[in-house]
Amino acid sequence: MELHQLRILRELGDLGSVNAVAKALYVSPSAVSQHLAALQRGFDAPLTRKEGRSLVLTPQGQLLATAAAAVASTLAEATSKIHAHEQAVDTPIRVAGFHSIGQTIFAPLLTTSDGQLPPLRFFDEDVSQQDFPSLTSSYDLVLAHRMPHTAPWPSDRVSVVPLAFEPLDIALHRDHPLARFEKLTPTQVIDEPWVVSKAGYSPADVLETIAALAGSAPQVEHRVNDYATAGALVQASNCLGILPRFTARKSLDDSVTLRPIHGLNSGRQIDLLVRAEHLHRRPINEVIHAIRRTVRRLVGTEHTGEGTTSTHAFPGPPADA
Repeated sequence: MELHQLRILRELGDLGSVNAVAKALYVSPSAVSQHLAALQRGFDAPLTRKEGRSLVLTPQGQLLATAAAAVASTLAEATSKIHAHEQAVDTPIRVAGFHSIGQTIFAPLLTTSDGQLPPLRFFDEDVSQQDFPSLTSSYDLVLAHRMPHTAPWPSDRVSVVPLAFEPLDIALHRDHPLARFEKLTPTQVIDEPWVVSKAGYSPADVLETIAALAGSAPQVEHRVNDYATAGALVQASNCLGILPRFTARKSLDDSVTLRPIHGLNSGRQIDLLVRAEHLHRRPINEVIHAIRRTVRRLVGTEHTGEGTTSTHAFPGPPADA
């Protein structure tokens, strides 16, 4: 059993296919298969199994992949202690994030670092919620979002740095008759025309909850997943939308206002996902702290048409971050 074989098994568990592992590690699929076969020869229990056209880990394979992650973290910690004063600060840190968080904090991270951070490379990755952990195979840090009622991130695969809870609000034109209310109830808004995401994505699920509370089906006129486009449609029509309170603000002009939904605590948790071994790298931790400061500035003061109010508190980073 060799370290690179364990890494390949771990990547297979995260990425789900031999071809994806080969692409991530810059090797051929046949090389991946050969290393997996060599690793399998050391165990009687099968480590992988076919599932359709995919090769997935068995429970025994998952146990070994989890151990591989622990081994990688231990080696990284030892290496960082040996080279505590020699860690490279010129190696770029690769940061991926979903669209709205990227539009909001990528540029401020560059302009406020003032040369204090290692080089940063940003990537736009708007994937479904369950696919965010797999991105840590390709990036050092991954900005992800999760609905509170869904399963937590897989703690055996990634470490999680909580950043903020972002409420989802009703977006409407400032001249809309409902704009005079500080909060809006499901019964007030359900009969209005709507622009929301495609079915199966958020915030379409929030509108479904609003409809259930109001006891009436919504009238959806436009389905777009991009928040900036949804905001532009709200600006240009009498449609209502559902937008994130903090990250959507940058793409909205003053003609669009946001109102909380009375009786419904809707929102998303924004987290930073990172493989445990990266938390032993000083440059990575510097970027993590910079991201947390930038997000604090974003949501520390909520700007509304009627003044400012303080918002949410933040949990700290993991103890080893």
